[in-house]
Amino acid sequence: MEKLIEELKVKIIKTLNLVDISPEDIKPDEPLVGGELGIDSIDILELVMMIEKDYSIKIDNKELGAKVFSSLRTLAAHINKNFSELN
Repeated sequence: MEKLIEELKVKIIKTLNLVDISPEDIKPDEPLVGGELGIDSIDILELVMMIEKDYSIKIDNKELGAKVFSSLRTLAAHINKNFSELN
């Protein structure tokens, strides 16, 4: 799962155009929303679209989104679990 976390760091930076952030700046267990990255609800919508496009995984309700986007590690765990079920 560490490989997926590293992959997601790069995709998050690219998707949100975080020019002053490097993959090393994103800590897997820190909050994604409201943390040091400055990710807000609009950014989360962009990440939801990226995840649906790149991993064919839908995050289609607010409760699931709040749980999945609580940290990078929870996001990776959700993708890992659901992507494995699809393949």
